[in-house]
This record gives sequence, structure tokens and C-alpha cells, in this order.
Amino acid sequence: MEKKLVYIYLAYERFWHWSQAILIIILIFTGFEIHGSWQFLGFETAVKIHNSASTALLILIVFTIFWHFITGEWKQYIPGTKNLLAQIKYYLIGIFKNQPHPTKKKMRKKLNPLQSLVYLGLKVILFPMVVITGLLYLFYRFPSDGEIRSLKMDGLENVALLHTVGAFLIVAFLIVHLYLITTGETITSNLKAMITGYEELEKDEQDDNDECQNNY
Repeated sequence: MEKKLVYIYLAYERFWHWSQAILIIILIFTGFEIHGSWQFLGFETAVKIHNSASTALLILIVFTIFWHFITGEWKQYIPGTKNLLAQIKYYLIGIFKNQPHPTKKKMRKKLNPLQSLVYLGLKVILFPMVVITGLLYLFYRFPSDGEIRSLKMDGLENVALLHTVGAFLIVAFLIVHLYLITTGETITSNLKAMITGYEELEKDEQDDNDECQNNY
């Protein structure tokens, strides 16, 4: 079927994607050094960079939540059951047999059902867990009225455990994400689309995309 180049990833969407990716990689690298997994920057430097990157990521998250709601892009993450099983089967078997993708990408639905489900889980469960445990860890002891006070917690063991589990889950997601990037029409087509914003879509979907673009 004939295809046409469509502007599908908006400027802020691409900025958010790459900024978040860079900050998460910095947080993973410095976080594991703080954890004692390796030594490269030094503990104190790693802590400072980790705290700065986490602050930047928190600011980015706040702005991105606002952007999602004012543009209506939050609707992209509403999962559906249609083609969900077919999508799972495609990633497990079909992709290795060059079978056609069961879900056609559109401007109003950029994510397939499985992606929507995974990204929703990241946004409402995993990222909040990592952010909240990170803040608890950071502010467990804090200065107030010339004194060092503590939150009403018995200790940081459970907080540290949840934060570390969240970090490993994010690492696992990144590995899978990097692999799936290569499963487009060509090895680099998905990567190129997130850099330029343009992606080739089937021509019969173009009218839907033109209508959606008028809303941005």
C-alpha cells in the first residue's frame, strides 16, 4: 500500500522524549555508583549529579503532565483490548516471521494497545514509585528551625529497596525499548521519526492525520 510522510511527533514531544532519556540514563549511572555497583565519578560527585538530574526530571515531569492535558495527548495512553492479544503474539512470534503489524499507527493513536498499557503503567505506577521513594530518601532528614529533623519513618530499608527495584525495572524497560526501536520498517526508521518528527504512514490513514493536525 502506498505510504506518505506524516508529521506525527510534535516538537515538545520529541524534546520531552530525549530530555527524559538523557536524565534517566544519568540517574541510572549515578544511582548505581551510589549503590556501590561501580566507581567512576566518586560517591560525593555521583550524589550531587544524581540529585541535580532528579530535580531536572521532576520539573520536566510537571511540565509534561501540563502539556499532555492541554493538548489532549494523555488520551494516547488509554489502553484498549482491541488487538492486544494480537499485538503480544506479534512481538513474541509474528515479528520474527515478517508478519504484518496488527495495529496501524495514526496521529490520534500513536501507540499500539500493548504500548499504551506499558506506558500507562510506567506513568502511574513505576515512575511515581521511583520519584516518591527518591524524595523520601532525600528528605528523610531535613533542616528545620536550626535542627535536623526526621520524617516519621522507622528507617530507609524499605524505601531503598523499592527505589532500587524501580531502577532495575526502568533498566529492563530501556533494554526492551532499545530493541523495539529497531523493529520498524528499517532498523533506524523509528529512531529517525523521533528525531525529525516525520514518519511514513499508509496513505489511507492520511486523512485522519490531517484532521488531527488541525487541532495542534
